[in-house]
Amino acid sequence: MAESNITVLGAGVVGLTTALLLSKNPNYNVTVVAKHMPGDFDIEYTSPWAGANMFPMAARNTPAMEYEKNTWPELAHLAKNVPEAGIHFQDTKIFNRKSDVGSETEKWFAELLGPNPWFKDVLPNVHELDKSELPSGYDSGKGFTTVCINIQIYLPWLASQCLKNGVVIKRGIVSHITDAANLHHSGKKADLVVNCTGLGAAKLGGVEDKNVIPVRGQIVLVRNDPGGMYGTSGTDDGEAENTYIMKRAGGGGTILGGCYQKGNWDSQPDPNLAVRIMKRCVDLCPALTGGKGIEALSVIRHGVGLRPLRVNGVRLEKESIQGLRVVHNYGHAGFGYQASYGSSQVAVKLVDEALAASPKL
Repeated sequence: MAESNITVLGAGVVGLTTALLLSKNPNYNVTVVAKHMPGDFDIEYTSPWAGANMFPMAARNTPAMEYEKNTWPELAHLAKNVPEAGIHFQDTKIFNRKSDVGSETEKWFAELLGPNPWFKDVLPNVHELDKSELPSGYDSGKGFTTVCINIQIYLPWLASQCLKNGVVIKRGIVSHITDAANLHHSGKKADLVVNCTGLGAAKLGGVEDKNVIPVRGQIVLVRNDPGGMYGTSGTDDGEAENTYIMKRAGGGGTILGGCYQKGNWDSQPDPNLAVRIMKRCVDLCPALTGGKGIEALSVIRHGVGLRPLRVNGVRLEKESIQGLRVVHNYGHAGFGYQASYGSSQVAVKLVDEALAASPKL
């Protein structure tokens, strides 16, 4: 097989994971080009703002289910065997209220809260919670073991693994996807471009996917230890708000969230929402402050991230754009980390097929 030059556009978790898997093929010379890199904090760059963990959310028998299912073994391996990746196992409890049925959060968590979830044979220790384990006001709950990721460790680790495999990572601003082909580190035109631009796909020339919209999330990062991970089916503060608590690995602090605001581009934290988030989390998990209220939270920072939702689902497909071979891998909304390896495996297969075909697909 002849060598091929590939440019991956985007350095979020999906772009870096795709680049890493591509780099395992010795015939692929891979360049990652991105405006933002690990270590940057910008509203355009979603990955640094994520929780991040694995709360299975994909509906049964969908491509997204396969992405999540196929990502779990790698995340579990890293948590067990690669501490420098910044991932650890966490016992998790999700609490459900009948009154939340039909709300935005309940729809988001539908599979997570369902009576017979597909992930019961994937994640360890999946079980229904005993009534004695439920906070006041909740009707049922589910427990399982999953992972939480310290993204400030994991994203640079992903980049380092790419570099170890010979990937060249460079900054660049691309207004049209065909421009990315001219940014390969070899100085030659790339044979193929992989589009992992997330929310940027809505405005990227040659793509301009109007099905991609932001879903605003707001969090509070604190030093307090909750002793596990928790989530709920909804809140009394509006159906676009939800409650989750995630303790990151490696001293990354604890994420308190959150909200799920479709179409909201606001990059600034809402102080009133922040107070509601903190109050909900302390009420749900009094261990955060030892029963002392939100005044005892040790706040590191407030954050806002825009999840890149593609209304039609993740776009994983081949395309020819002005004669350039392109593979798309974007639109993961709030499940980019937990679908990263599964969707990137599909992207690599599509790259293999595209490069084996004629230049015009």
